[in-house]
Amino acid sequence: MIESNVPGHAGELAVRTWPNLDASWLAVLVHGYGEHGGRYGHVADALVEAGALVVAADHVGHGRSDGEPALITDFEGLVADVGAAIASAASDLPLVLVGHSMGGLVAARYAQLHPPAALVLSAPVLGTWQGLDALALPEVPDTPIDPATLSRDPEVGKRYAADPLVWHGPFKRPTLEALERALDEVNYGPSLEHLPTLWLHGEADGLVPLADTRTGTDRLRGLLFEERVYPGARHEVFNETNSAEVLADVVAFVRRVLDLD
Repeated sequence: MIESNVPGHAGELAVRTWPNLDASWLAVLVHGYGEHGGRYGHVADALVEAGALVVAADHVGHGRSDGEPALITDFEGLVADVGAAIASAASDLPLVLVGHSMGGLVAARYAQLHPPAALVLSAPVLGTWQGLDALALPEVPDTPIDPATLSRDPEVGKRYAADPLVWHGPFKRPTLEALERALDEVNYGPSLEHLPTLWLHGEADGLVPLADTRTGTDRLRGLLFEERVYPGARHEVFNETNSAEVLADVVAFVRRVLDLD
């Protein structure tokens, strides 16, 4: 894995690249709120093994990138930063975007504007999201993400809680307001009618409930839309007890839609 920095819409972006001299496709990982691309090393390793060159940038205000921690005022800026991450690979390989949670929202918006070869959405914030209920209150509650909501594997929560690059504080009102605007943009934007898309979600996801996301995927889904719902799984399906199954599903989908077999 190689670490570098590239210019983003609001400062320098920290970028991690997992090289592959024999790559047949480019995977760009778009992480979720409060976390960073370094939590996806095992995902990147699986995709490299499957023939990908992998790139992951930390969002502004996240991980090692510039910006006030966990503050996002413009999701269109995050979409532009995905473009910067893609450009950093200097590759003309078929592009597969892999977006998790809030990163799924960002990846979906990028796909609406600049369709990749394929799109993978892991527990994406789409449609409606219960976290926005806090905007109706005089003050956003000082309630950080509960690590227990991430995975049935308690070690995942322990590592998350101990990670100094993870934001462990509450949501900031401007971030929630920007997320609400971004949801409207995606919900009423173009459908992904002809884009091969795979939606992954844990049935027991309490952080981004399956039913809420479905109100968004029902708007976006096209002729090449597929979904996998994992019984008992929580929010981070790539970190779940059945993560090997999830990663195998992603690899099989990509190899099929890119005709790599």
